Amino acid sequence: MSKGPQKRTLEGRRNSWGWVFVAPVILFFSTFSLYPILMAIWTSFLNKKLLSLKPPKFVGLKNYEIVLGSADFWNSVRASATFCLGVFIPVFTLSLLFATLISTRPRGKRIYQLALYSPAVLSSVVTASVWLILFDPRGLANQLLNTIMNTPGIDHKWLADRSMVQISTMLVYIWKVLGYYTILFVTGIGKIPQSVLEAATIDGANARQRLFHIVIPLLKPTMALVSVMIFISSLKTFSTQYLFTQRGAPVGPVNVLTLNIYNTALHDQNLGKASVMSLLLFATLLLLSWLQIRAAGSGSEIES
Repeated sequence: MSKGPQKRTLEGRRNSWGWVFVAPVILFFSTFSLYPILMAIWTSFLNKKLLSLKPPKFVGLKNYEIVLGSADFWNSVRASATFCLGVFIPVFTLSLLFATLISTRPRGKRIYQLALYSPAVLSSVVTASVWLILFDPRGLANQLLNTIMNTPGIDHKWLADRSMVQISTMLVYIWKVLGYYTILFVTGIGKIPQSVLEAATIDGANARQRLFHIVIPLLKPTMALVSVMIFISSLKTFSTQYLFTQRGAPVGPVNVLTLNIYNTALHDQNLGKASVMSLLLFATLLLLSWLQIRAAGSGSEIES
């Protein structure tokens, strides 16, 4: 009769120790994630200035009406969408191509992976600063493009022309993240059973047939996961656009949502509108994160 209470007491002690170990994580998340989110939701209903000594005024949904009716906000949506779509195809295609080439190499795979991944370890500020030098009128970007196009002495205005500055920010992002997604694809290809590829080779399939009829179909879960991750990461881009505009680049073409939120909160000191844009961006990232979890889940089911 005494085993039941003893068992419950033992389980209670284990649960108590579980809460002890989980408590620091819960405290950290509540302080640095949950509290800012709740404060952003509350601030979105206020007419609150950053440095104003006046108490904030409750305005209800007025901030949402102003933001959703603002041409500047929709320009930021356009800039973010253009950036995401502009980097998605090159990053996805090149990372899959490099991963396929690396996986077929009999030796030296680690060296190639390290060479491609090395830009990913640099901070975004350092990366943007290096590319600012390359995009200088006397920099290597102009020299290379002029050599290819046989147009010596032409300034292609990488940081001045509205279209070129968008291309510039995309090139910086692609160069920085390409190695990271290549590693993900290499890992996905490495999980494909070699017995399947060997069986296809024995049946007479060439390299092209193995790639398109075996490797790519089995890589679909990884491809879905990488696709969502590219969109999530590109939506959060900020440093390159910020530094380029600080050096005189036009703001409009690269005024992505994160940059617009920064300028609205710190330059315009309008925390209400900035909170609304932050919540809209947060909702978009939340949806993409849910898709990422679904993609990862489907991948684990297929691999198992």
